[in-house]
Amino acid sequence: MNVEPITWERLVANLAAHLDGRTPADGGPWLKVAVDGAPAARPGEPAALLAEALRLRGRAVLAVGTEGFMRPASLRYEYGKEDPDTYYSGWYDTGALWREVFAPLEPGGSGRVLPDLWDPVTDRATRSPYRTLAPGGVLLLHGPFLLGHWFPFDLTLHLRLSAGALARRTELPWTLPAFERYEDEVAPARAADVVVRCDDPRHPAWTGLP
Repeated sequence: MNVEPITWERLVANLAAHLDGRTPADGGPWLKVAVDGAPAARPGEPAALLAEALRLRGRAVLAVGTEGFMRPASLRYEYGKEDPDTYYSGWYDTGALWREVFAPLEPGGSGRVLPDLWDPVTDRATRSPYRTLAPGGVLLLHGPFLLGHWFPFDLTLHLRLSAGALARRTELPWTLPAFERYEDEVAPARAADVVVRCDDPRHPAWTGLP
């Protein structure tokens, strides 16, 4: 994989300019972008930077984190609190993401997106109000394991960590086999449109735009 050094500021500026010239693949009025990465890569941070860069261009933006779409603890911990297979395929409610985030942004949809559904800390529904994304707006979905679900993204960004960096920066070491499985089954560095290597978060490097 050929990468070149870049700053986060230049990276998000280039992405924002690229998205400003894109039309949604499904013919609808909303662009949908993935910022895919393990929690150790902090995907919410570049998603926030990109959101701000798009707003400066006059685009409506809604950033949604998958941590707000975790399943209840009774389902997440059905096979114990440290089961990597359940973490990989059972912690995040992909059905709710389809229903509450992507379906409203289909052509002819209402644009009314639920920004989060479940609080994993209190283990209760968040009861957040729906947010209406104006036509021409951009959805930024950030979190782990976003690729491989056939989500209708117009652009996918994968934050890549080497195995060593992932091991050093992961707060829950028992989740590491889940990321190995993601590499084996999805190969996110090949599946994503843009890959950012961020072993040192102060000095990212990227593959460039598709």
